[in-house]
Amino acid sequence: MTLNIEHKDRNCTGTIQVTGSKSESNRLLILQALFGNLTIQNLSNSDDTLAMQKALQSTDNIIDIGHAGTTMRFLTSYFATQKGRQVILTGSARMQQRPIETLVSALNEVGTNITYENQVGYPPLRIVGTDLTKNTITLSASTSSQYISSLLLVAPKLKEGLNIVLEGKITSLPYIQMTIDLLKKIGVDVSFKGNTISVLPKKEIEDKEIHVESDWSAASYYYSCCALSNDSKLVIRNYNKDSLQGDSYVAELYKKLGVKTTYSDTNTIVLEKEPNFVNPTKISVNLNDTPDIAQTLAVTCVGLGINCNITGLHTLKIKETDRLVALKNELSKFGAHVEITDDSLTLDNKNTQLNKDNTIEIATYDDHRMAMAFAPMALKRPITILEAEVVSKSYPTFWEDMKKVGFIINTV
Repeated sequence: MTLNIEHKDRNCTGTIQVTGSKSESNRLLILQALFGNLTIQNLSNSDDTLAMQKALQSTDNIIDIGHAGTTMRFLTSYFATQKGRQVILTGSARMQQRPIETLVSALNEVGTNITYENQVGYPPLRIVGTDLTKNTITLSASTSSQYISSLLLVAPKLKEGLNIVLEGKITSLPYIQMTIDLLKKIGVDVSFKGNTISVLPKKEIEDKEIHVESDWSAASYYYSCCALSNDSKLVIRNYNKDSLQGDSYVAELYKKLGVKTTYSDTNTIVLEKEPNFVNPTKISVNLNDTPDIAQTLAVTCVGLGINCNITGLHTLKIKETDRLVALKNELSKFGAHVEITDDSLTLDNKNTQLNKDNTIEIATYDDHRMAMAFAPMALKRPITILEAEVVSKSYPTFWEDMKKVGFIINTV
């Protein structure tokens, strides 16, 4: 599906309720499968969460999770610790190019039985569920937080619990903390001291209901809309000031770009563009803890003509696509000069061309965040988004919601 997008007056107003966080949802679904008596409200309706639900309910020997990276990582530990269960865990062509050796090696070192069907280090995986023989795992702290969360989620069901020793500087710490907080919410004893996380075993939990907060990564696109508009007031429901999600940092980040966030007692946030705000000429920020908002921020900076240097992006190369290369390709279409390294992106906007009427075509690279991050640029000039249906991976109603805040969207 190809969409042409523009905005009727460059002023964004409206009320939105975003789907539940897929990060929280997928963690809770694993815990629900392990313990049973856990009720989840406001579950994400994303493709990734639907893939998780389908996989957990399946009795097949082959489990295909498509593009769902979080699902692949979480299910690897889940099936590896389900004694007597044998599965082949596979996914899309891109999923079979995304490395998983760090997680598999860590699990096998403590007694699991996981082998590779094709290329060593990559899915598909042949998993034979078994009991673990050790209860301590040592990992590089710079590895994907999803590997660490995958291990943490199954830890309370292991006979002796689990100790995870992290070596070096931790990447995406808020996502690890989210997992720990959710474990604590259902009554699991977890300690995080220094670089060691210890989870005590727990056979069962009391009946528990948890309401999933809406996704802050998705909210970032409305922050971008607000920053790029002439004037805006956007009301977004089901968000908490004391969020478990690291991407709630977007509220603080976008203060630097003239967006004010007001929290209400009814779990609603209001985004408003500060009147007469003077944009900085350049911003520098490390997104090591929140890499999923890097694309949004880079696009916003191009739209505002702000130079920027974003670091802490080493995990972007192994996402749905190499997001650093994809950003360089697409931002260059607006005249921006983009330089990338293995973990950074630098923008020079002196030649950016925004006051043009011709439409710029944006490729999405099978990456939901490429589509959603670039959509707000229609406030500056008409754009075309290729393969726009990719947003269903995390936010299926994204295009309908964008229409609610004044975007004109037509299928080509």
